[in-house]
Amino acid sequence: MYDGPPVVVVGNGPVGQTTALLLARWEIPTLVVDAHERREVVGSRSICQQRDTLDIWDSVGAGRRIAEEGVTWRVARTYYREHELFHVEFSDSGTSPFPPWVNIGQARVEQVLDELVAEQPAIEVRWGTTVTDVADHGDHVRVRTDGGTVETPYVVGCAGARGEVVRRAIGADFAGRTFDDRFLICDIRCDLPDRELERRFHFDPEWNPGRQVLMHPCPDSTYRIDWQVAPDFNLERERATGELDGRVRRIVGDRPYEVVWCTVYRFHSRCASTMGRGRVLLAGDCAHLVAPFGARGLNSGVADAENAAWRIAFALHGWAGPRVVDGYDAERRAAALDNLAITTRTMDFLVPQTEEGWAHRRAVLGRAVTDPAARAEIDSGRLYAPFRYGDAVHPAVGAILPDLAVDGTRLRELARRRMLVLSNEPVAVPDGVRVAPLPPELSVEEGEAWLVRPDAHVATVGTVGEVETALRTEWG
Repeated sequence: MYDGPPVVVVGNGPVGQTTALLLARWEIPTLVVDAHERREVVGSRSICQQRDTLDIWDSVGAGRRIAEEGVTWRVARTYYREHELFHVEFSDSGTSPFPPWVNIGQARVEQVLDELVAEQPAIEVRWGTTVTDVADHGDHVRVRTDGGTVETPYVVGCAGARGEVVRRAIGADFAGRTFDDRFLICDIRCDLPDRELERRFHFDPEWNPGRQVLMHPCPDSTYRIDWQVAPDFNLERERATGELDGRVRRIVGDRPYEVVWCTVYRFHSRCASTMGRGRVLLAGDCAHLVAPFGARGLNSGVADAENAAWRIAFALHGWAGPRVVDGYDAERRAAALDNLAITTRTMDFLVPQTEEGWAHRRAVLGRAVTDPAARAEIDSGRLYAPFRYGDAVHPAVGAILPDLAVDGTRLRELARRRMLVLSNEPVAVPDGVRVAPLPPELSVEEGEAWLVRPDAHVATVGTVGEVETALRTEWG
């Protein structure tokens, strides 16, 4: 059992909270430091929580609660002017306890995670603590703050886009691009018809010509509305002139409404040149920034947290060699670059940077009204799904395990308790590694065995002997 100093998590947003809770689940103490004096509970921010993210949160006691409080939506509709072009329906898998998507504001997610953090004696939180330097000394990391110096076995930087100190510690740049167009985001409380419990994306509506509007339902009769606006948009001027009220009225009609929160910002596409080196890792917005169309920001940050936590825990407990942590950068940076490529393509369609791009956008949308084939060229945001690691020949290797039942529980729950071997034949495993039969729903060859990592991703598919060898050499 590990009894050394705590791992330091820099940043107490949802990715930092998740990292600390997952480490505590592995009986690893953590110190979470944040430069803010206290939690700022405001605005919806990242609202779309995907099924597999809820599953990760469920492993620390938050998933079902967040899902129950959130709004479930199963239909995403896309419009061009007054025409509905197409819609996508998300089906229930029939095995997961979670719906495909749940909308709930980031502020509420943080409150739920804060309550769980407060219940964990293994987690210490220090608000109002600014990290001024991070130095990896090979066998430990020295973290200097305005409140003193801490030595720790690992640092996970979850400090958001302004986490320069942690990025500098591993020599990571944060190259990328910023889009000139701005986006107005409002949380509106209003009683709208039940049919509004859908994601709705409008290209060039008459009430925002030449630009787009995205609308999402949230709890408590609240709706998140994103308007693309001009680069010189001024929110205070729009409030003062009554133009903001007119903008909202074009959507809600003459119904009473309340503006709960409003902000304006630009989107960024950036990725750190490395997400981990030695004993310092980057996660969430500290490592990557993507446009929100597709809900790839917070969802990918939570996946970062899980990957970092199990690797650090296995290294500190001695369940794997110290190089297990080195695998974090390759896997999560590949996922980040994939998200970046997907969201950049989306932004290039939503906000073209050239006249040729605008001409293509107008032509595609115009044709799509009558030509179903053109609709495949429309990009309003490809929604998040877990990343498959590596390029193994077997389709299951690197992918997240299907959410199936076995031995009276879920496979993913079994996997997240340590390492899991799925085999219908006897297999020799080290202490702490679980063995379960291969579910009949999986298409397997005779004599095949699966080794599943504690983040529920498949590590190896092969013979029993190959799985036993992998356990001895990599996960002893």
